[in-house]
Formats: sequence, C-alpha cells, structure tokens
Amino acid sequence: MIQAIRQKRRQLTEAINDFLKMEATGGLMLVAATVLAMALANSGLVGTYTAFLDIPVAIKFGDLEIAKPFLLWINDGLMAIFFFLVGLEIKREFRIGELASPAQVALPGIAAIGGVLVPSGIYALINLDSPESMSGWAIPAATDIAFALAVLSLLGNRIPGSLKILLLAIAIFDDLGAILIIAFFYTSKLSLAVLALAIIPIVLLFILNRMGVTKTAPYVVVGIVLWTIVLKSGVHATLAGVITAFAIPLAKAEGAHHTLLEELEHGLHRWVAFGILPLFAFANAGVSFAGMGFDSFTEPVSLGITLGLFAGKQIGIFAMIWLTVKLRVAPMPRDANWPQIYGVALLCGIGFTMSLFIGSLAFDNRDLMAQLRLGVLAGSIASAVLGYLLLRLASPEPGHEAAKA
Repeated sequence: MIQAIRQKRRQLTEAINDFLKMEATGGLMLVAATVLAMALANSGLVGTYTAFLDIPVAIKFGDLEIAKPFLLWINDGLMAIFFFLVGLEIKREFRIGELASPAQVALPGIAAIGGVLVPSGIYALINLDSPESMSGWAIPAATDIAFALAVLSLLGNRIPGSLKILLLAIAIFDDLGAILIIAFFYTSKLSLAVLALAIIPIVLLFILNRMGVTKTAPYVVVGIVLWTIVLKSGVHATLAGVITAFAIPLAKAEGAHHTLLEELEHGLHRWVAFGILPLFAFANAGVSFAGMGFDSFTEPVSLGITLGLFAGKQIGIFAMIWLTVKLRVAPMPRDANWPQIYGVALLCGIGFTMSLFIGSLAFDNRDLMAQLRLGVLAGSIASAVLGYLLLRLASPEPGHEAAKA
C-alpha cells in the first residue's frame, strides 16, 4: 500500500516536471512569435501581415455557414482547443493533483482572488470616465502561465519546487477566473433560443461520462456540435472547450496505463504550446509604433493595463499570501523566503496571452486595440524583468551557502 502511494506521488511529480518544462519552452516560443509579429507590424511587410490575418475562411454545411477572417478562426476556433486543454488541467489538478485537498487550495486560491480584484480595481479607477474603456476591466486580471514559467525556468534549480507549484496553482485559479469572467461578462448579442440548444450536447457529454466511455471520437463530435451552438448563441465559443474538457473521464479503461484525460492532455500539450499559442501571439501582438510617443503610455487603457498588471498583480497576490500565512490559514511554501514569494507575485503580472484574449473580446475599436497591446506588452515586460531580477537576487545558487560555510 505504502509502495503504491509512493509510486503515485512519483508519477505525479514527474508529470508536473514535464508540464513545467513544456510550458517554459512554449513561453520562449511565445516570445519569438511576439517579436516576429511586432517586427512585421513595423516594417514594409505590414500590409502582407494584415492581409494574412484578414484571409476569409468559411465552412458551410447545408444552410449552416460559419464565415470569419483567419484571425477570428484563431481566436474563436484554435483558442477553444487551448481552453479545452486548460479545462483538462483544471479538472486533473482539482481531482488528483496539487489542488485536490482544501489545504492545498487555500494559499493559491486566496492569492488569485487578490490577483483579480486589485488589478481590475486599478484599471477601473483609471478608466471611470469612459464606458467604452471600462469594458476592458478584466484585462489585467489574467496571468500567462507559459510566459511566467519561461522566466522562472531561466533561474534553473535556484528556485525551490514549492514556488514553481505555487505559481502554477495561482495561474490555474487565474484561468478558472478568466473562464467565469468570459462566460458572465463577455457575450455579444446573446440569443437565449440558440443557447438553449446547448443543453442537448451538454447532456450527451454527461451521459458519455457516466457511461464510462473512454474513446476520444464521441467527445470530439459532441464537442464540435457544442462549439457551433455556443458560437451562434453569442456566448464566446471557447467556453465549449472547457465544458467538453470537464466531461472527459478520469477513470482508466480496463488494461489502459493512462486515463483518457491524461492521454488527451499529454497529446494536446505540444500542439498548444508550440503551435496554437505562438500562432495566437503572432496574430494578436502586432503593435505598430508609428506615431507613438511617451504620451501613448499614459492613455487610460494603456496606463490602466500596465499598472494593473505590474502594480496590481504584485500588490494583490503578495498581500493575500502574506495575510494567509500570517493568519495561519495556510503554511508558507516549503524552502521559500518572502523575497522569493514577492518575485513570484511579480511574475504573475505577465498577462500576455490571456490578457490579449480578453482584450480582443472587450474592444473592437482600432485605437483601443492598439492601447491594449501596448499596455499588455509594457506591463508584462516590466513584471518579467523585475520578477526575474528579484528572484535571482533572493535565490542563491545551490551549494553556494554550503561553500561559504
């Protein structure tokens, strides 16, 4: 019995390590895609770049037609796969992972609440006078786990494993918060009649789960139907990916080494980390610097996002962690010190992918989109640089203290 528990823990640790390595490498791919997008947007190839994103793509099945420019297929279609993966990760972590018990949930969960409320509050205060700008209140509430872990990976084994898990757990709660925010606040021209039809595929997914179906195809077919209905209803289609993910069973089929959820998560991770997210970054990070000056950073949307990500995240997350530990609601992460905790809080200000995604739902004004991208880049870069420097200063190299002694 004890040996079986130890083996399960070892497998879980290996899975987490593989996840962190892949996310970190994917973060570097995101950086490369972002740099390429910005280079094209500020070169003579900007017309080609824009035309590529505007390519019309249509799918027609009888009277049903979905016609969108390529950019929206990325944001509505491919990002649904990303959110499907996020849903799988959330379900696994809450059922058998690092968030499976109330004691494990407390610290990152409370920290994430501060990481949503304070950045959103800062943004709202700066944009109170503009109803149009106020729709972007949730933009600085997000954390980009791939970018954050990429920065953390640069520090190697200076960083204790407990901090990596804390950052991962906070980001998971952030993703869950983003899903709820998108569901409740970012819908367009909601059609309740169409949305009601979504009950049918949701019930089918529930039945597949309760019957213990461990084949991928039925979930894919029903998931695509659900995605189409949700898209046509006005609710953002990526939520269909999350709902489908929650239906994927965690029980093993007879004779199988892994559950269907684990197989799908492992199989999709590389496609998302090295394909979908870099493509999303390439499509959405093309900031043109033409005509920009210092005053561009003081525009309400840019300033609200920058300060929300850079100041709001670190203040909200660190303050909540400090209170939670001091009030003995949850213990301090093992082998970590307070400067390191503050460094992790800073890294949570790297909003990038999720911030850009929420911004694309909040704004359709070209000027506001430019401010969105500028604010996300400024806040994320400042958080990444200062977070890295603080963690490096607060984390001696392994064996350094022993050598001094």
